[in-house]
Amino acid sequence: MSSAIYPSLADKRVVITGGGSGIGAGLVEAFVKQGAEVHFIDVLQDDAQALVDRLDGKPIFHECDLTDLNALAEVFRQLGDVNVLVNNAANDDRHALGDITPDYWEDRLAVNLRHVLFATQAVAPGMKALGGGAVINFGSISWHLGLENLVLYETSKAGIEGMTRALARELGEDNIRVNCVVPGNVKTPRQSKWYSPEGEADIVASQALKTRIHPHHVAGMVLFLASDDGAVCTGHNYWVDAGWG
Repeated sequence: MSSAIYPSLADKRVVITGGGSGIGAGLVEAFVKQGAEVHFIDVLQDDAQALVDRLDGKPIFHECDLTDLNALAEVFRQLGDVNVLVNNAANDDRHALGDITPDYWEDRLAVNLRHVLFATQAVAPGMKALGGGAVINFGSISWHLGLENLVLYETSKAGIEGMTRALARELGEDNIRVNCVVPGNVKTPRQSKWYSPEGEADIVASQALKTRIHPHHVAGMVLFLASDDGAVCTGHNYWVDAGWG
């Protein structure tokens, strides 16, 4: 498959959260191919190192638990000014309503929502100093469909879409674009944990396009929004769901 090359992304400093596996690893690879200076944040040491090795040491791995806001702030302090931030990290562990405790509520919102705000807060001054930048958040089709056993994940993802709108307005005067990518069901090892081959076939049957979505499909949208080609795109959702939602 041939993919576009965006000259405006060459040598740009890009930070991707949750970049060690799944969609995040696809994003890391895609930005490396653009010639960007790619940094990714994750807690999965083995997966992250395997990705770095596979990409000939080009991306830079920062081990950090995104629920530790002091550690997250330190990573960004060490990085300096950032051109592109991709808030990809999340965890879609299943949970029933009756099993949710106050502590689990706090944990899931920290894992899926809170770090998006504080990572954006960390990069905004540097982007302003650089004359602009791009923040790409990740939503989810799950809450649009009302999938079961995901109430806290879906609450977080709905919040990210609202946060995207608010931040786009707040940061627009500094030429910082904030958008949200909404993937459908993407074929990754983690998603294969939740869906049987029959379940995957049912999803494809519900899509307008009868094909499985892979990380490189999502990465194509993110690259466009991060590049100068997306210069006047901000404050909106961009769906990559093969027409499922």
